[in-house]
This record gives sequence, structure tokens and C-alpha cells, in this order.
Amino acid sequence: MFFVRWGARIPANYNLGMRRSTFSTLLCAFGLLIPALAAQSLPTPGAPLTPQRPALTPLSQPTLTPGQIELMKLEVQFADDVAKGGGKAFASWFADDAVTLNNGKPATLGQRAIAANAQWDPKDYQLTWYPEGAQMGPSGDTGFTWGHYDSTSKDPHGQPVTLGGRYITFWKKVNGAWKVALDASANDAPPGDCCKVGLP
Repeated sequence: MFFVRWGARIPANYNLGMRRSTFSTLLCAFGLLIPALAAQSLPTPGAPLTPQRPALTPLSQPTLTPGQIELMKLEVQFADDVAKGGGKAFASWFADDAVTLNNGKPATLGQRAIAANAQWDPKDYQLTWYPEGAQMGPSGDTGFTWGHYDSTSKDPHGQPVTLGGRYITFWKKVNGAWKVALDASANDAPPGDCCKVGLP
């Protein structure tokens, strides 16, 4: 991030974060998660190619708890909603007192301010992401998810611009419903700059 999934990636011309003991239980839980992930990775004929979500299966991640699965499903729903509804859908997931953090910009405080900045149309700007991990808090009413995002827009000459990076979403329950408390993102480092160590 560090800003919200959208802020770091939106171009300047837009206004604009009880472990079950049986294997069969995990299979049932993933039976709910995998179709949502798989459906998003099927390309539409004639549509531009988008990054493929990794296959999440009980064999690839055998230690996921029911809480982690719940949060990852929630994140997939969040991403799907935003892919269809753009900025308005993005802002609707946030708690009233939420915070978004963005590369080189001040924090955006509160759902109203987030909504005022999230004005993009999905026809002009596409933001996609997928969760790669999650942790549920001990009380079961807070947690976080993290993963990878990609955004696609056009520059002033109509050429496609694609950015990618990492994100983290902090979740909390508000009156029994999950809401985003904090969303932060950071663009990927340029190729070759990932592990440079500064010299004194």
C-alpha cells in the first residue's frame, strides 16, 4: 500500500487496504472458496488478459483454519464487488472510522473521505487482487488478509498502464458485519531493485 489498494495505483487524472480436525471439513470449506476463485480466473472471450489467481486447495495450503478461510472468502467477495462496481463498491466495504494508506500521500481517514476519493469507473480503471494469506484474531471479530493486486488504466495517449503490488486489509466486525478497518498497499519494486542494500 502504503495506501489503499486503489490510491497507489490510480492515475493522476482520477479523483481519487477453532481449528477443525477432519480433512473433510476443510474440503467442504474449500468447496465454497475455490469456485469463486476459479470463476474469476476464466478469461472472457475478447477481454484483455488479467493476472490469474493462484489455485488455493487443501493440498497447497493444508493448515488453513476455518477463520482464515472465512477471511479469505471475504476478501474474494470484496475484490469481485470492486471489479464490477469500481470505486463506489470499494468505499462501501469500509467502516465509518476506517483508514487507508497510500504511497507518498497522507492517510485518508473515515469512510466518507474514502468514498469521496474513490470515484473511478470500472470501465476506465480495473483493480483486481487476490488473497494469499490471512490471520484471524483470537476473539474471532478481527483479522487481516494480504495478497497481490494489479491495476490497469490508460495513459493520456490511450496506452495501457499496468501496476502491481502487495496489499494488506485489516478487518473488524461492526454490528455483526465484517468491515474494512484499514487498507494499505505498496507498489511492486522496479525489477532488480527488490533487495538492494544501501551503503553508508
